[in-house]
Parts: sequence; C-alpha cells; structure tokens
Amino acid sequence: MSALSSLYPQPLWQWFAQICAIPHPSKHEQALSQHIQHWARDKGLAVIEDQVGNLIIKKPATAGFENRKVVVIQAHLDMVPQKNADKVHDFTKDPIDAYVDGDWVKARGTTLGADNGIGMASALAILGSDEIEHGPLEVLLTVDEEAGMTGAFGVEPGMLDAEILINTDSEQEGEIYMGCAGGVDAEFTVPVQWQATAAGVTAVDLSLTGLKGGHSGVNIHLGRGNANKLLARFLADHATALELAIASFSGGSLRNAIPREATVSLTVPATKLTQLQQAVDQFEALLQFELAAVEPALKLSLTEVVTPAQVLAAQSQNTLIHLLNLCPNGVMRMSDEVAGVTETSLNMGVISTKEQSIQVLCLIRSLIDSGRQQVESMLTSLAQLSGAAVKFSGAYPGWKPNPDSPVMAIVRDTYQDIYHKEPVIMVIHAGLECGLFKKPYPDMDMVSIGPTIRFPHGPDEMVNITTVGQYWELLLAVLKRIPERC
Repeated sequence: MSALSSLYPQPLWQWFAQICAIPHPSKHEQALSQHIQHWARDKGLAVIEDQVGNLIIKKPATAGFENRKVVVIQAHLDMVPQKNADKVHDFTKDPIDAYVDGDWVKARGTTLGADNGIGMASALAILGSDEIEHGPLEVLLTVDEEAGMTGAFGVEPGMLDAEILINTDSEQEGEIYMGCAGGVDAEFTVPVQWQATAAGVTAVDLSLTGLKGGHSGVNIHLGRGNANKLLARFLADHATALELAIASFSGGSLRNAIPREATVSLTVPATKLTQLQQAVDQFEALLQFELAAVEPALKLSLTEVVTPAQVLAAQSQNTLIHLLNLCPNGVMRMSDEVAGVTETSLNMGVISTKEQSIQVLCLIRSLIDSGRQQVESMLTSLAQLSGAAVKFSGAYPGWKPNPDSPVMAIVRDTYQDIYHKEPVIMVIHAGLECGLFKKPYPDMDMVSIGPTIRFPHGPDEMVNITTVGQYWELLLAVLKRIPERC
C-alpha cells in the first residue's frame, strides 16, 4: 500500500490504503468501524455508533468558522465484493490488493472499493487534519449501503445537527448530482420438481464469462451483456431441439451488479453432444458480433462434468426457461426531463438453484415512483403466468431534484472558480442514500460529488488519481464557503 500512500492528496490516500487493508464487504463492516472509532476517540473526537451500526463523528469548527452552518460529510462503510472466477479471495478476511497503473488505482482480480472508500477516506482525512478550515463538522458513515441501505433506513431524527449534507458517493469528476433514482428488490421463487437423470447422457457445464458487468444503475444504459439473460436466450433457442436437461443454473452474485458470469449445468444425449458444441460455437460467434463494441472478451465454454443424479422435470424446466427469457432487463425508459439519464431500469442480478426452487433476484430502479410500480406490475404478471411467486422488498425513495438548492449553487460556483469551466448538474440513475435521509431530515440541503470511478461493482473497478485530487480540492474549497447560520 506504500505506493497509494504517496499519492496526492496524501492524507486521503493514506486513509484509503488503511481501508483497503481491512475487509469491509456489505454486512461485514465491523472491523473497519472499530478501527475508525478507536482512531477518532484517540483524536478526541465525539463518536456515536447507532443501533444499526452507523457511525457519526463530530468535530468542532476551526477558529473563525464557529458561526458557519453545520455540514455533514456522508459516505458508506461497505464495499461490493466481486471477483473474477479464477481469483482466490475471501472478502471477509483478505485485504484488497490495490496498485497504481498510470493515472489509475486498480485492484488485482477484485473490486477495489473506491465506491465509496475514496469518499470515506476524504471525510476521515478532514477529521484528522489540524490545518483544513471548516465550520462545525459531522461525518456520517453508513452500513450496508450496497446490499440493502440498512444504514440509511436506520438514520433517525435528532442524530445530526447539520443543515447541509455532502454525499461523496458520485463517480464522475465535473458532475454535481442533485437527484437520484429510488428502487426496490424483486425476488422470484420458481417452484421446481426433479426427475432422475436419463441413461445415455453426457453432463456438461455451459459457462459464459468475460463480460464487463458493472453497476446496475450507472452502467445499465451502456448495453452490456447480462450473463443470466444471455444463457436463458440460448436455452430458449436450443433446449427442446437438443433435448437438454437442466441440473442447476447459477449466475451473478449481487442484485445491483450486472452479471458478468453464469453457468448452467446440463445433460445432453451423448449422440447430440457434437450438435450442442456446434450450437454453442455459433451462439458465441453471434454474441461476439452483436456485442463486439461493448463485450470484446466474452467467452462461452462447454466442459464435461460428473453426471448428476437428477435434473429438472420437463414442465419445471420449460417454466424456468420461459420466465428467464421473458423477464425484462436493462433500460425500460429514458428520462424526458433529464437528457441522457435512464428513468427506469431492471437488472436480473442473481440466479441460484435451491432444493425445491430456483431463485431469481432483480433490482428495479426508477427516478419516479410510478415507473418503479409499473415494472413491479409487469413482474407480478409474469409470476402469475408462470406459476412462480414474486415478492418486493427494501423499497427506497428517490431523491427529488431541487434546482434552487443553495449548496448545489455553492458547489457549482466553487467548481467554476477553481477550474474555470461549468460543471454538469446531473441526476444519477443509482440509489444514493440522500433520498432516505430526506425522511428524517426533510429540510436538509443536499448535494453529491466525487472523483471519476470506472466500472464500479466489478473487478475492473478503478479510480482516476488526478480526479481524486480535484475532488479533494473542491471539497475543501466548498467547506470554506459554507455560509453563516441565520
């Protein structure tokens, strides 16, 4: 981590190196939380851990800034645990192997955790500084943002004194976010029956790998392949003709990450194995043609495996294939109000095989509640037609844009003064926690900024070093410009 610690700005990167060294995937943030708490108390800072595990750290104003409005800098403690199939890594035990590659920081074979580790590091670096000028300051570090926003749901009235919140979870330098999508989890349970494996068959694993994946909000409009949907498409086209029988289907690992890899375990009559290989080769060539611009590394492979004792009964298999093939996925509608921004989307994130069912986890996002509700209705209809069950959980609201936001204006003007160009004011198709904070703090003025992060939620995640410095300079300058309390 020494290479990271020497980057500019050093206080931020030194903290990020510590964050990488302490495992902190969603629902396993306690070790990092304890490390931060011990450090903050040693610094003489007031620390509160609330009932769900969020941290609130308070620091008095520097001299001359005592009468400024209270600001809370907000980040989340957890990171998305994604790795390449050939990478041996336990996210609950192993540190992130981060390294510098030109003007980027990357991780070897895993997610980096720049989402939202850079924002967290910036907040902690400010808390630890005796030189940075600011008014009364609070830092809010939430838990479980990536896997359900448990922390944001748990924030209660009276915990914060701040009038202004600066969220640090945006991922493009030069853009200021003033709104975000809401969302809801959708879980299909497809009941299945099994039958004994027929004689004279060969067992194979059909795997799709090499896709880019990525954030199911930020990257959903880029047309990247969804491994679950693409394998379902193959099965819909070939399962009947080739007499394929499914033993299991697994794909993706997070409902908010576009699936990069999926595997379906099959049996095929030994006499049709050659035909299956030909169909796989043809489908791979077709996908390479269709997705050449966005998925240059995709690969389909067929591997012989031990023959399973049972496979799905014919009716169960047909139901599963048709449900997966028919389920909507990707962009449902682009926004009319905000050019270039996705309004409503759906990501078929995870497929897993259980003893009596196949489970399919999806994430619906929308800038408007009615858009989310429309997709919920579509999935309900699909479940009713197929005999599956679907339940919706964890709904969270969007963050309604406020074009007249005073803090947004401060950030915009500060950016222009520093860099002599206009920033882009944006609404993001991702689930920032700001919408949830509006319930306990309806009058809080909010804005979101951050450095440039590419491919979050996937092993190709990287953060641009130059933009981290620009984000840091902007954040410190904004803190100096916070107005006095009325």
